[in-house]
Amino acid sequence: MKIAILVKEGPYTHQASDSALQFARAALSRGHSLARVFFYNDGVYNANQMIAPQSDERNLPALWSELAATHSVDLVVCVAAANRRGIQPALLQKGFRIAGLGQLVEAGIDNDRVIVFGD
Repeated sequence: MKIAILVKEGPYTHQASDSALQFARAALSRGHSLARVFFYNDGVYNANQMIAPQSDERNLPALWSELAATHSVDLVVCVAAANRRGIQPALLQKGFRIAGLGQLVEAGIDNDRVIVFGD
């Protein structure tokens, strides 16, 4: 099955980002295709390379980056949501890119399912 993911919450304010990451790993391990993860609303904070979690917390932006590098997953950050939250291209974690909502629409067209994490 071809799957896309939409993440709408930040990495440390809600469980959605962590759940999305675990879902992505599980889907890939079962042979499903994951071409794109789209980060929208507060989900754009997942792409911020300036995040410095405590030593006892997982570094979710780095883990997303690792997933993208390992499995060639396209990590797309909504340009409008990023601009509203001060996330500029120079602040992106490796593996993330900024694009418009057209990339989300394309993910909905090209995949069997779009799974949404967050409100």
